[in-house]
Amino acid sequence: MANQDAKSDKDWKAELSAEQYSVCRQKGTERAFSGAFYDHNESGMYRCVCCGHPLFSSEHKFDSGTGWPSYFAPIEESAVETTTDGAHGMVRTEVVCSQCGAHLGHVFDDGPKPTGLRYCINSVALDFEKK
Repeated sequence: MANQDAKSDKDWKAELSAEQYSVCRQKGTERAFSGAFYDHNESGMYRCVCCGHPLFSSEHKFDSGTGWPSYFAPIEESAVETTTDGAHGMVRTEVVCSQCGAHLGHVFDDGPKPTGLRYCINSVALDFEKK
């Protein structure tokens, strides 16, 4: 992650809303069906709310029924990084922005073709750029 340590915790708190900070910098989760993008169908690109890095395309978005925006692939493989998350008594695969290390959500292997993956992402971690 190129710029993960470029900003201090104080800087992040000043730049982000309380919910964005909780999710992106403290690995929180927004409530299901509460985010701006879970039922969002415009064409365009979803970017990291912390650094603006392009993450997901609307072309890869699908309705997973989970209440969070879901994608079967990132815009490019290098856009995100994954790590093992053992919190809350579960073993999951965390998804973070490859540029700033912001927590985005998790990836699961129950998605549609062609990848079979479901990137389950918090809306609050994203900005949208209309096509």
